[in-house]
Amino acid sequence: MTDEKIIDLLFERSEQAVTELDRKHGAAVSRVARNILGNVQDAEECVNDTYLAVWNVIPPSRPSPLRTFVCKIARNLATARYHANTAAKRNSQYDAALEELEEYLPDSGSVEDEIEARELAKAINDFLAELGYSDRFIFTRRYWYSDSVQDIAKMAGTTANSLAVRLFRIRGKLKNYLTKEGFPV
Repeated sequence: MTDEKIIDLLFERSEQAVTELDRKHGAAVSRVARNILGNVQDAEECVNDTYLAVWNVIPPSRPSPLRTFVCKIARNLATARYHANTAAKRNSQYDAALEELEEYLPDSGSVEDEIEARELAKAINDFLAELGYSDRFIFTRRYWYSDSVQDIAKMAGTTANSLAVRLFRIRGKLKNYLTKEGFPV
């Protein structure tokens, strides 16, 4: 079923919409939640919370692409749950992915202005648009979906070591790009 038909079902308030949403995008949503939370039960709850959130925002929203929209909701919910669950603990895979990027992004020090956050998001999106498909794929899989280096290496048909080197170089390019764009890094 197409995303447009799923959205139409959501507008009709048909419960079949959730079934179709799960059938088409459930694997991606589950993966995002599992990668961040590291716990199958918490991830399942997060997936259900994601579907409820989608149900509540469509209508009036008509997101495009639907997969990105749903995964963003799942990522936000999983991140919130992760922080609640691990106030004094450490989830190595998700923390490791965040720590890898930390030194390349501007230090906010305090809650940043919404405008600055949007400008930074736009700059990162512009940077990603300049990357080749392969580099954009591995960057997105690591820092958006929080996949492990080993899993991405398998997907990309390379070794974990060579992938780690590529990620290091991409982060360096990101740092240079953000510096050139005037962001303090």
